[in-house]
Amino acid sequence: MSIAALSHHIRLSLEDPSDNARREQALSAVDEFASIHAYSDEPEGLLRNLEKGLQTIHSDVVDHTLPGHTEIFLGILHRLRPLLSSTSVISTWFDLVLRPALREPKLPTASVNHAKDLIISAAKTVDVRHPDKASEFRRRLLELYLLDVSVENSGDDILEWAELDQQQRDKKSLWKSNLEDILVKFGLQCPRELMDEVCFTFATPTSRLQLMILLNCFTSDPAFPSLAPSLADHPLMDSFLNSLLLDNSSTVCTIGLTALSKLLPIFAVHACAALKQMLPRLFVILARIMCWKERHQSISPSPNMADEPTKMGRHVSEEFVETQSLELRPDFDWRRLELTFNAVSSAPPSDTYFSFLYYLFPCNLIRFLRGPSAYLHDTGCQTPYTVSWEDALDDANIRSKAEALLRSRTVHARIIMRDWQSELEEVDPWADYTVSRIASECMMLDVRKMELGSRERTPTDREVERPLLMIINEEEVSGSPTPHPGHIELPPSKLRISLQDMITTYVALKSNVDVDIDGPTLAAWPALLFPPGSNSPAKTSVDLPHELGIACDVPNLPNSVAGAISNLQREILLLRNELNFELWLSRENVHHIGRLHEDRILSKNAEMERQGLYNKLRQYKAQVQSLEREIHEHKEQSSSAKNKYADWNNELQKKLREFREEKKRWVSETAALRTGEKEARALFDAQEKLLRDADQEVFELKTRLKENQHKIDRLHDYERQIEQHVRMQKLWDVDFEKFNARGQEIEAMKSKCKQMEMMLDSCEKELEKRDEEARAHRRQNQALEARLALLQKRCDAYRRLPESEIAAIVSEKSELALANTKLREENAELKDEMEEMRAAVEGLRAQLSGQRGLIYEPRPRPAVVI
Repeated sequence: MSIAALSHHIRLSLEDPSDNARREQALSAVDEFASIHAYSDEPEGLLRNLEKGLQTIHSDVVDHTLPGHTEIFLGILHRLRPLLSSTSVISTWFDLVLRPALREPKLPTASVNHAKDLIISAAKTVDVRHPDKASEFRRRLLELYLLDVSVENSGDDILEWAELDQQQRDKKSLWKSNLEDILVKFGLQCPRELMDEVCFTFATPTSRLQLMILLNCFTSDPAFPSLAPSLADHPLMDSFLNSLLLDNSSTVCTIGLTALSKLLPIFAVHACAALKQMLPRLFVILARIMCWKERHQSISPSPNMADEPTKMGRHVSEEFVETQSLELRPDFDWRRLELTFNAVSSAPPSDTYFSFLYYLFPCNLIRFLRGPSAYLHDTGCQTPYTVSWEDALDDANIRSKAEALLRSRTVHARIIMRDWQSELEEVDPWADYTVSRIASECMMLDVRKMELGSRERTPTDREVERPLLMIINEEEVSGSPTPHPGHIELPPSKLRISLQDMITTYVALKSNVDVDIDGPTLAAWPALLFPPGSNSPAKTSVDLPHELGIACDVPNLPNSVAGAISNLQREILLLRNELNFELWLSRENVHHIGRLHEDRILSKNAEMERQGLYNKLRQYKAQVQSLEREIHEHKEQSSSAKNKYADWNNELQKKLREFREEKKRWVSETAALRTGEKEARALFDAQEKLLRDADQEVFELKTRLKENQHKIDRLHDYERQIEQHVRMQKLWDVDFEKFNARGQEIEAMKSKCKQMEMMLDSCEKELEKRDEEARAHRRQNQALEARLALLQKRCDAYRRLPESEIAAIVSEKSELALANTKLREENAELKDEMEEMRAAVEGLRAQLSGQRGLIYEPRPRPAVVI
């Protein structure tokens, strides 16, 4: 497909944006064009022509006031993303299409996501021809987020915001949220690049508030925990901690402290080693927040307020003021951020941050609170000030401030089990934990929250056992005696807040209608909802002057109105920060609840498994008892076998005695035999003499025999031959006689077998004949029975006939009965004869099968039909 054809389809779809068929046809053409030219030989020329065609269409056809045109064009650019280079998106389409699209509230979410994907892809991809474009574009996006959107700490931006109409406000709010979303998504895909840009911009003090808000959103994303190690090792983390330690703006410190409270459990799970390295600085930040002192700020009254007492003069600023003016070291390159809001506010809250540190490193925290300066020297933490830690920190003040926080916490088990050095040497103690579990368990260290949780688990009328609170050494805190720890007493009844009033106020404020607000008629919020140290704006009472209602119409605002606006501005920002933290905390609590539910299911399964094992144990016990009974039986059998063995042994002993007696008899017999042997030897000697004489005679005879031996040998040979011939003759005669007899027997058997075969054939024929006669008799019998039945019917029909006919019928019936009886007797005789014939045939078959000669050839037998 050519560029001209593609331009034609795009122009047709832009002529009528409501025509979905043309839109789908144009998008399919764009997909086809992108698939065809994805691997073009001349990508530069194709890209140049394509950009020219798209720019021409945009300038000629696209109407910026119609969201449909922007939607279609964004869809086309999104589908052409494989062909468009990052330089093209940055230089051409960002200012022309993408930036206005991010400000358009009427644009569909899918189109806005297309614009975001194009921007993120351009920021990620590095063009080989222009390698610096991507980094410059990332920095530009961050500058737009810092400078082009409405800044919360700028009074001019607030006044400008108040003069805008609702449509322009929606555009600005959408532009800010979209930029923030783009930066967060880009940071999740390329965390190192985003951190580099944020770290570079962090050097500007006026940008730190917006950067803190961005980091807060970045760390709140569910996909951030896997990227935590890259942030822990990045220089941005050092700048982040330096801002919390050195900047004098409580607003920046509050938002940064919220982000740091989220990062602590994430670092504990995914970057524990880096967390341990920054632990001393975290403790110094805690000490600074706890000792955040107030200074008075005098506001000169305006001419219009000469007769009105200045209420703002009675309030104090929230900015941190050390006991002495601490200057930074010359080699420490850092510019402090002073006042962010010229308004009255509270100090940054340290309660949540303290809870996380107390849960993760309780031993080190107690060690720091006992001697802050000594702990920092032991860990090798360098001071950023020109003075030492002893001069910079007030140890007694830190311990006194921490005592109230420690009294509202339960005793951590790690304080008893470990010390501060072994706590640092332990390798990944939270590797098996999850972020949600750490956050939930950390919150439950607070006695108030534990008390509320216990009330939810137990009835209200039942008294709940309260945990003891944490205390520190009284002598190390101050010289004055410390009161004994007690229990946090909560009111027995639940707090009651009018939900209807809250809903009514909310609906009225969201309706964009002028609402007259009367004086404060509702009671104040219960102080129990906001424990000490909380930074909830609901606690802060701000007196608003009556000039606030006309702040937008008066060019020169009085100082009191500007202060009230700054107060409200800061309170809104802190409320958003607190809401984001509560949403993050509630999300982690939901994860933790899900994990606890899974653990409960697993415990139930374990209980079922334990019950199964218990049942198996009972079976095994029954088997053991049966085996013990068998062992007892085997023992009885063994004892009986032993008794039998003893009896058998006695028998053997008895036999042994008998054998010994028999041996004695044999010895006596042996002596008698020896005496006889001597007599026999004497006899043998006498016979030996006679034998020698006989030998002499034998020698002479042998000599004669040798002389006639050849004659004798020949004679013996003749005799043997004669005997052999005679024996062969006898054997031949006997065999010949046997052969003749066997031949006669064979001839007789052949004749007899022939006779038997003929007799068998005749018997079979006779049997077949008898079978045919039997069948004929059966047919005749059936015919007679049918006839008899017919006659019976006739008899029934002619029962009233004359006696003569009845007599004839009776006589005929009697004749038929006699004939039937006779046929039945003949049939019985035939059956007997058939049985005899069968027996005879079986006998003949047995004789034929039993008398077989040496050479036997089986012949087929005729089938016998019975």
